[in-house]
Amino acid sequence: MTTAVTVALAVPAGWAVWTLAEYLLHRFAMHHLHGRGIMSREHLEHHVTSGWSFDRNHVLSWTGMLLVGGVVWAPLGWVLVSPLAGVTVAAGWAFGYFFYEYQHAVAHLRAPRTRYQRLVRRHHFHHHFGAPMRNHGVTIPFWDHVFGTHEAPDRVRVPRRLALPWLVDADGEVRPAFAADYVLVGAAEPTERLLTLDRARAFASVAPAD
Repeated sequence: MTTAVTVALAVPAGWAVWTLAEYLLHRFAMHHLHGRGIMSREHLEHHVTSGWSFDRNHVLSWTGMLLVGGVVWAPLGWVLVSPLAGVTVAAGWAFGYFFYEYQHAVAHLRAPRTRYQRLVRRHHFHHHFGAPMRNHGVTIPFWDHVFGTHEAPDRVRVPRRLALPWLVDADGEVRPAFAADYVLVGAAEPTERLLTLDRARAFASVAPAD
């Protein structure tokens, strides 16, 4: 197998393996554990507010995922195919992981700019606000279709108190460009009771109340 062919096959293979891991980790390690363990706890805290900000846990995640690429996928590709295949499979895995981190961050922080970004935001925010045990793929919905966890509402119902900054205008209403995909529900200012309920529902992997 030539170098070009090895790279052309191994990098997408590593990326594809990451997308499956993305789905399985999100579904089982983050949601099914309901807050048991650091990965699940941190992820469900993210569901409580639906915000995104950089913190030290991202560095831990990056380190862990890069170690998996270097310790698992690189040696496996080396043994099964060649040293080059091992390195490039690991590179594909790393690319997939950092692409996931980037897309997840910008989904929460920026308006969609492409058809792809519009698609994955709808998919992801229905997971956040409508069905936390559905739509576990963040960068692609493929594995949700494969495993029967895909759900596509007519419009994503977003509690006003959890609305993404890019979604609403200065009056707190959905921007016209996104009105076909999202609808706001509930009050903008939460009560203490509602904040407590939001946390309890997030850790039960249940959608936030309107």
